[in-house]
Order: sequence, then structure tokens, then C-alpha cells
Amino acid sequence: MITSRTKGQYAALFVLGFVCLTLLQIDTEITLKTQWDIVTGQLSQQQIMQNFDQVDWAYSRLPRLIMALLVGGSIGLIGSVIQQLTRNPLLSPTTLGTSSGAWLGLIVLAIFWPEGQAHFQAAAAMMGSLLALGLVLFISGIRQLTGLSIVLSGMAVNLLFGAITTALVLLNEQYAQNLFIWGAGDLNQNGWHKVHWLWPHCLIGIAILLFAGRPLTLLKLGQKGAAGRGLNVTALFLILMVAGLWMLSAAITMVGIIGFLGLVAPNLARLVGARTATSELYWSCLLGALLLIMSDNLALIIGKISLDIVPTGLTTALLGAPLLVWLIRQRLTQAENSSFRAIVSHSGLSTKRLLLVLFVFIVILFLGVFSHFEHNHYVLHWPNAFSWSLKWPRLTASLAAGAAMAVSGVIMQRLIHNPLASPDLLGLSAGAVLAMVACSAFLGIRMGELGPIIAFLGSMAVLLFLLMLGRRFRFAPAPMILTGVALSALIETLVQFSMMRGTEEVYDILRWLAGSTYRVTPEQAILLCFISSILILFIVSLHRVLALMSMGNITAAARGIAVKPTFVFLLTLSGALCASVTALVGPIAFVSIVAPHLASLLGARTVLPQLLLSALLGASLLQLSDWIGQTIIYPNQLAAGTMVAIIGGTYFIVLLLKNRKNTNSS
Repeated sequence: MITSRTKGQYAALFVLGFVCLTLLQIDTEITLKTQWDIVTGQLSQQQIMQNFDQVDWAYSRLPRLIMALLVGGSIGLIGSVIQQLTRNPLLSPTTLGTSSGAWLGLIVLAIFWPEGQAHFQAAAAMMGSLLALGLVLFISGIRQLTGLSIVLSGMAVNLLFGAITTALVLLNEQYAQNLFIWGAGDLNQNGWHKVHWLWPHCLIGIAILLFAGRPLTLLKLGQKGAAGRGLNVTALFLILMVAGLWMLSAAITMVGIIGFLGLVAPNLARLVGARTATSELYWSCLLGALLLIMSDNLALIIGKISLDIVPTGLTTALLGAPLLVWLIRQRLTQAENSSFRAIVSHSGLSTKRLLLVLFVFIVILFLGVFSHFEHNHYVLHWPNAFSWSLKWPRLTASLAAGAAMAVSGVIMQRLIHNPLASPDLLGLSAGAVLAMVACSAFLGIRMGELGPIIAFLGSMAVLLFLLMLGRRFRFAPAPMILTGVALSALIETLVQFSMMRGTEEVYDILRWLAGSTYRVTPEQAILLCFISSILILFIVSLHRVLALMSMGNITAAARGIAVKPTFVFLLTLSGALCASVTALVGPIAFVSIVAPHLASLLGARTVLPQLLLSALLGASLLQLSDWIGQTIIYPNQLAAGTMVAIIGGTYFIVLLLKNRKNTNSS
């Protein structure tokens, strides 16, 4: 239990840390008296301009410090408002989807109306944030704000909006480098104009600190209890959310995406003893500023060592991801996990349904082989030798990758007894991406060199970490999925950092990250098909073992199964499938969760039918996405991974809506 004395020690520690970190911003090249004279205005602009170090400190370092204070305090405060309004410690601007909405709004404005950036950036970010928030609330329901369902809704919106954003950037590469510098979260300042623009928007935060404490305290009684004491809960939610999103939109407009602060700061505030609503608001604001200053100083130090520009968003993710994982271990309990039930068919897999799936697969395969564009006209005929040499590697890669990711998802869902388990939601795909991008961007290893090995090692590292974390919570959804969120956010920031270099290889990485089949060579297609076929056939041969493991450890052990080695071995096979696909095609989202759910919905209840039907559905889904991506905006193309994320994300949203309906009716 945290006593008042302990609270005082924490407060003194944080104040001391705040002062020390602020002092790190002081430039040792000029005297403290000179810096004080600059701050108090005793030196004129003409006098400052006579010394480069004075110019650098007065017009770069000092406004950077003020910007860190404004942005960090604002995001920490917004995170506390969101968590107190929803009474959900898992929510933040990132997990709620509002950050991705703001980012999408800014990119749409930059691409389609560049002239409007001078005056309408904050408005575009605000519209994107409100769109994301409205979609999340529509999916989860206004009464389902305290459990895992709203986190899943925010994740689905994040992935959907992220796929749309990737597609827009790939189709407008002339904007890509500036957009990625912006999106990496950069506090670098060149004068005071950004600070002068931002600080009036942050005045809303003062009003929140002064007046929001009392109604938020009443809200702790619950919506009915607060309403019974005269509080208009709906009006409070709308006012505080709109005010917070306006501050967030202004901050993102100036510095880009700064992740984790809104999630970590309020949890840290409660950890150090903030028990009342008002104290949590103040502590979250202070801790947000402190963490961002710490991250910014780390970025400056790394930049001096590496002689390269290091965005603050990168170091924020480097500090925030471990903090988030630690908070997951310390704060989450089984009681904070909400249930999610897979939607299954009440009848078994009938011959009629199986024939329907086979017919759809044949139609999709027919379109992939016979459809062409000739002289800007869509035609259907057998391809000539040249067209076939371009078509068959893409066709082979999409079919093999879709089947492999679907089977990988079945294994995870069966072993972890979690219908949400999949390589992309739990971070295995993210681990492979991180390993590949890091080796390419920082070690100079090209994507085609040692790709499967590097991707496999990255996936296995994440899998090992998840196993270590998941044992404590018995692989419950909330901690494992939040760990995946932390890893994904960290990886996204690393990717944004690598994109800042602007070389042609960077755009190759971006195309690979979109899950592109058009870059697959014939040799890679054959290799992927061979690896996937061998692993899938091997897994099918172990269907009885997987069936016993899915019944529970006690049942499996009673039937003579060595539970722990078998568990690790099957998960390793799942990771190998995911890594091989990620290395050769790129990250493919949603197939591994959509295909097994569709198979269950069609009636495949036992392991063997679910494996085979999921493989067929996964291959069909990815090939359909690839075909749509080739035809929908011809002569341009959308990557298969982008299209399947849009299609799969939409299906996942429908799945969440159906689960909400079933939960309410039961």
C-alpha cells in the first residue's frame, strides 16, 4: 500500500528527475547567465544573432523543450481523461484509434489538398480522430467501454486506417519522405512559430485540470450512479472527448505521432498514488511531460552518437514499449479480461457448403489466371507467354501465403484457447517485420538475403517473449493483445525512422511492408510454395495431437502427450509458417484470424476439417485481394496485403459487432 510518505518520496523523485532532465536541455557551450538573459528577454535578437551557440539554444533547443512540455503534458492529460471517462486502463489515443484517425486525416489533406495544409491541418486531424472514435464506439457500443472489446475495436480501426494510409502513401510516393518524417514524431524546432501556434490550443488542458475533476469523481460511481446525482454523462463524455481530441489533433499536427504516453502516463500516475480524479489528471500531465522530455533527451544523445536525425517518436516507443509491458504484468488481472466468443455454426460442415467454397475458389482462381487489361480494356482469355511469366509467381505466392497464414492462425487459436489469437494480433508478424527492417535499414542486408532465416528468428523471439508473459495470465486475451499492440507500435516507429532516409531501397521496404506479391520472383514463389506445402502437410499429419492439445493440458497429458514440448513445437511450426510468408511476401494481416473464423462459421468444428477449410479460405481470400488490388485502380495497383487488411479489417469489425450482439442477447 502506498502511504502519504511514499507519495511524497515519489513526488520528490519525479520533481528531481524533471529538473535534471530539463537541465540536460541547457547548452554547455554558453553560460547559464547568458541563457537566463535570453529567457528573460534581457538580450535583444540582434545580440543573440552574434553567436551561433546562442542562436541554436534560443531558436532550437529552448523551443524544443517548450514543445516537449506542451505535447507531453497534453497527451498525458488526454490519456487520463480517456481512461477515466471509460474506466478502462487499457485505453489511450493510440489504442482507441484516434491517433491513426488523425494521421489519416493529415495524409488525406497533404495528398489531395496540399494548399490547405497552411490553415486546415488541425481540422483535418480532428475530423480523422472523430471518425475513428465514432467507428470504435459504433463497434463496441457505448456501454462496452470498460472491457477488452473496445481495445479490440480500436485495434481493428488502427489496422484498417493503417492499411488505407499505406495505400495512399504508396500511390503518392512524391509525398512519402516528408510524410514519414512527420509521422515519426519529430520535436525538432526551427524557431518559435510552432510553439506560438500550439500553446493556445493547449489552454483547453487548463480548463480540464480546473473543472473536470469533480464530474470525473462522480463518474466513478458508474453511469447510473452519476446520472442519479444530476450529472449529464453523455454531455460530459462528448465535451471532454472533443476537447481532448482537439488538443491531440493540434499536437499531432505540429510534431506527428507520439505513441505510448497517453497509455503509460495515467497508469504510472495511479501507480505512484494518484487516487482522486483531480490528482490523476495533474500527475498524468506532469508524467507525460517528464516522459517526453526524457525521450527527447535520449533522441538527442543517440543523434549525437550516430550523427543522424533521430525522431523523438522512436525513443518514446523505445521507452514506452517496455513500460507498457511492465504495466501489463503489474496492473492487469484476470478480472480485467472480457470474454470474446467465436461465432460458430450450429450445424456441421455440409457437402453443400463445401462445394460452395470450392466453387468460389475456382472462380477466384479463374479470374486470377484469365483476366487481363489490354489497351485499357478488361478482357478474359488465356495469357500469352509474357503475361503468364508475370502472373504465375504472383498467383503461386498469394495462394501459398494465404493458406500458410490461415493454418498458422488455426494452430494458435487451438493451442492458446483464444479465438483472437493470430500471428498478426499477437506480434509474430511484427517480430519478423522488425528483424527484416532492422537488418535492411541498419545492417545493410537486402530483403532477399537470408530473409526467411532473419524473419524466423524475429518471430521466434516474439513468441518466446509471449510465452514468458502469457504463463502468468494463462494466455488471457488482454495482456497478450496489449503486448502485441506495444510491439506493433514500436515496430511502426522503427519503420517510420527507416523511411526518413528516402532512398530507393526505403521504398522497396515500404512496398514489402504492404504485403506485395508483385515483387515476388519465380524462385521465391517456388520456395514459398514448397515451404508452406511441407509445413501444412506436416501439421495436417499432426491433427490428432493438435486436437488433444486443444482439449486442454490435463486431457492431453492423460492421453500420453508431453504437453510442454508439444505446445512449444506446434507454436514453432506456426511461427515458421508466419515467418516464411513475411520474409518473402511481407506482413499479411487478418488472414490468420478471418479464415479460421469463417471455417468455424461454415461448420468446421474438428481440427482436420478446420485446417483444410481454413487453408482453402485463406488462399482464396489473399488471391481475391491480390486480384482486386490489380484491377480496382488500374493502371495503378494496391498491394495484396493492403487489400486483405481492408477486406479482413471490415470483416473483423463485423465479427466484433456480431460478438457484441450475441453477448448482449445472452
